[in-house]
Amino acid sequence: MKYKSVIIILVLLAVSLSTAYAGSDRRIGTAGAQELRIPVGARGTAMGGDLIADVSGVEAMYYNPAGLANMEGTEAMFSHQPYIADIKINFAGVATNIANFGTIGASAKVVSIGDMLETTEDFPDGTGRVYSPSLSVLTVSYARALTYNVSFGLTAKFLSERIFEVSATGVAFDVGFIYNPEWHGVKLGMAIRNYGPQMKFNGDGFNRTLDGRPVRPEGASFDLPSAFVLGMSYNFLNSGPNSAEVMGNFMSNNYSQDTWLGGVEYAYDGKYFLRAGYNYSSQTSYIYGFTAGAGLAVNFGKTRVTFEYAWSQTDVFDNNQYFSGKINF
Repeated sequence: MKYKSVIIILVLLAVSLSTAYAGSDRRIGTAGAQELRIPVGARGTAMGGDLIADVSGVEAMYYNPAGLANMEGTEAMFSHQPYIADIKINFAGVATNIANFGTIGASAKVVSIGDMLETTEDFPDGTGRVYSPSLSVLTVSYARALTYNVSFGLTAKFLSERIFEVSATGVAFDVGFIYNPEWHGVKLGMAIRNYGPQMKFNGDGFNRTLDGRPVRPEGASFDLPSAFVLGMSYNFLNSGPNSAEVMGNFMSNNYSQDTWLGGVEYAYDGKYFLRAGYNYSSQTSYIYGFTAGAGLAVNFGKTRVTFEYAWSQTDVFDNNQYFSGKINF
């Protein structure tokens, strides 16, 4: 009974937050720490960009930490993504299930923007100095089954952004639930993402000289791109070696228009996977659309190695690609 009360309170809190901070066109682009919104893992990306109701292992630390409670043993995951505008994203994570305690996990995501030429008011064409901005997200997660049908998960995120001689640090939290009623292959999921205090840049890069006097303007605080996500999955085919699942998700963002995401996955013998998806938003000039991907799992004794690839349609920029590897033991 106490678990049901906690779930009801969190759901009501999530709904109230999504209503109070619902996104709009006028709020687009005013939140910071956008690296929090970049997904990890090829499976989720190939299925429309979001996994809420049916996710497990390390990938769950990004999508819905409650999915960690469903894994067995230990899993390590590595992911590389050539992102838009020559940005590179590398991710590594590990999670392990501890009997009678739950599942714990940790991960690191590093966004490398590449070399940039410093420009100032006095030297708009460049000072000759080059810098490389870096954005990092470190996470720790915990999940466990509250009841036979309900799983709960929590992720704490530590953010670091460094742009030449200024930097910002912050914290954010994700909380999620997965409900499996054991009814015709249906699962339900919910997650609150990137909820935390404002961040602000500081450092020597703000130092200026005005009329021969040193001045130091103060950086403005900015909010995190929090979101509330609801999802459902349905395993509509489970016959012999064949399995197929469809899922749909709704994401309410506080600094952009709401997003609808959906995908389908076909698996043969639990080793070969084909995936496709689509994500939609009414936001003007929304750049994402169709997604697709595939996966291959190979068993070496009690160790399972999985290779996954995903492609994501992207307007204006080159289409995104994801490469992931998982080791389960």
